[in-house]
Amino acid sequence: MARVGKKVDVARLKADVAAASVELLSAHCATDRIRLQYSPQDIAAFGERHALRQAITSAEAVCRFFSQIEAHFLSQEDANR
Repeated sequence: MARVGKKVDVARLKADVAAASVELLSAHCATDRIRLQYSPQDIAAFGERHALRQAITSAEAVCRFFSQIEAHFLSQEDANR
């Protein structure tokens, strides 16, 4: 479903998505380095609680955002059937 009344700068959107994709890949790699080196128990016990809470909050927000996009994909697929 297209948005009414607001024009989308498609080139800018694509560039922003590409940049975000690179940043997410970097975050994923950093997370994997930690995950492979330490157990969740050690991270919870010895990690800086404030930094961990911020990371968890950010990860949850990213997950919700991309879940919304996925839901739009699925509804578009259903509409095209």
